Amino acid sequence: MIDVIVAGGGPTGLMLAGELRLHGVHVVVLERETAPTGLSRALGLHARSVEMMDQRGLLERFLARGQRFATGGFFAGIGRTWPDRLDTAHSYVLAIPQAVTERLLTEHATELGAEIRRGCELVGLSQDEHGVTAGLADGTRLRSRYLVGCDGGRSTVRKLLGVGFPGEPARTETLLGEVEVAVPPETLAAVVAEVRKTHLRFGTMPMGDGVYRVIVPAEGLAEDRTVPPTFEEFQQRLRVLAGTDFGVHSPRRLSRFGDATRLAERYRVGRVLLAGDAAHIHPPTGGQGLNLGVQDAFNLGWKLAAEVGGWAPEGLLDSYHAERHPVAADVLDNTRAQMELLSPEPGPRAVRRLVSELMDFEEVNRYLIEKISGIGVRYDVGEGHELLGRRLRDVGLKRGRLYALMHGGRGLLLDQTGRLSVAGWSDRVDHVVDVSEELDVPAVLLRPDGHVVWAGEDQQDLLGRLPQWFGAAVG
Repeated sequence: MIDVIVAGGGPTGLMLAGELRLHGVHVVVLERETAPTGLSRALGLHARSVEMMDQRGLLERFLARGQRFATGGFFAGIGRTWPDRLDTAHSYVLAIPQAVTERLLTEHATELGAEIRRGCELVGLSQDEHGVTAGLADGTRLRSRYLVGCDGGRSTVRKLLGVGFPGEPARTETLLGEVEVAVPPETLAAVVAEVRKTHLRFGTMPMGDGVYRVIVPAEGLAEDRTVPPTFEEFQQRLRVLAGTDFGVHSPRRLSRFGDATRLAERYRVGRVLLAGDAAHIHPPTGGQGLNLGVQDAFNLGWKLAAEVGGWAPEGLLDSYHAERHPVAADVLDNTRAQMELLSPEPGPRAVRRLVSELMDFEEVNRYLIEKISGIGVRYDVGEGHELLGRRLRDVGLKRGRLYALMHGGRGLLLDQTGRLSVAGWSDRVDHVVDVSEELDVPAVLLRPDGHVVWAGEDQQDLLGRLPQWFGAAVG
């Protein structure tokens, strides 16, 4: 029997597969597409996702293929300088196409031993107290202990589970094209700047080799957004809004997307769970979609591995929904707000001017970037030190740095006193005795996802907290 089937081989599913394999879980990824599509709807990783790659030893691969930007404008496109004093060692956005992110995560998962089966479409599932049976389009049936639906906004897994997906349907639609243009860059920039005075959802971005990513509001809503626009439709919308089609030619890809906003009522039904777009969809404002999904996987991976491994304390797997559902709800709200601020109507434009003025205050600017980037997330892990529930940024140690110690995906006790012990949990928690000038607490206990669940120096207090997150002591 397979331990975990992951339905969907996008960034969320691939990240989850890698996290599970760090703990020796037998994982099979089922991907409907026979080959990578090459489509890059998402174009970057925010600070929290960059931290996650660093925590798993992947960051150098990503940095080699991406470009760092410390520029504002991520909240509703309101241009402000990058805020100072962000609580992260990675205070930037890493521009990297989704297709490259998927390739790197595929390499990572397969290096760790994950099995990725392409051309496999899940069409049915059932579950009992012992496991899940997945039915494939070719008639094959697979049996696993757990199954996770990472199969996108139109998730088959979510529909088969009967999980409600309440929210708002799309009100607007946007066309996206990767094309070459026949006008000089300065001409293109000048026209785009003029159009964006009234249409903030219009824009272009160079992608290299003469190719531009062009985004243009559509006329109305398509009956089926899975059907891409024709090149003629794309050209016509450019002419209507910009007065020119820029001589676009040689389209690489054309697609469309709406601004529907929905959140699954439950992230878990028995032995089946949801993650990524299968659990939540929202407009792409702020570039949060891919990041939210891989952050779901980072939260879920070690918890599901603990359940498979038999050491998970009661309620650990359910904490996935308890922690991530509110985070997604907050993202949906901030994208709703951003979409209003992008409206050409007089009322929203007045509110946009007010928000822009407020963002002149450093605290407001930083707060919004922390929200967009994911570094402001704090889980409810109990009362106590101000660090509790927050992920700990990478800090320098006397003998290296914190994130370099987290590549294995285990818990970690960073002990600056040298007097503490994790005896009984050493198979799940690393004990590192070292000091940091950047950490003003004697010791911290980190979950595998880097969030702090204990801070202090009292051994008995630590012994009371370890079982809550890492199960019973052994030996």
